[in-house]
Amino acid sequence: MLGSVPAEGLTVVADLEAGIGTLTRLPPEAVDAVLVVTEPTPRSLDVARRALAVAGEQQQGRILVVANKVTGDDDRLMIEAALGDHEIVFVPADDSIETADREGASPVDTAPGGPAVAALGTLAELLQPGA
Repeated sequence: MLGSVPAEGLTVVADLEAGIGTLTRLPPEAVDAVLVVTEPTPRSLDVARRALAVAGEQQQGRILVVANKVTGDDDRLMIEAALGDHEIVFVPADDSIETADREGASPVDTAPGGPAVAALGTLAELLQPGA
């Protein structure tokens, strides 16, 4: 599917299935950035480590870690210990995300000043060309 997308002047954000299978099939020239989303659990961090290794081996552009549902310093330290060789954006656990989901709304609309929305804004800025 992604192979049929024109390469110039277009931004595509794809939420791929969990795991590393898709990364092994994407040609490096089709990817500008890989976001590896993880949570502060041993299993999630293990999958993230493997995904980071594959993305690095495949030379699939800029690689960022998105650490999701981070509840405090212990979570941050665990993630940094496991994945600290990579650029990490920490997204804090935020009840407004679940509230918006239950309401069928976007947290950007329901809690634009919330900590998770702010962290995702930082991520968006990092993904801008030239950032």
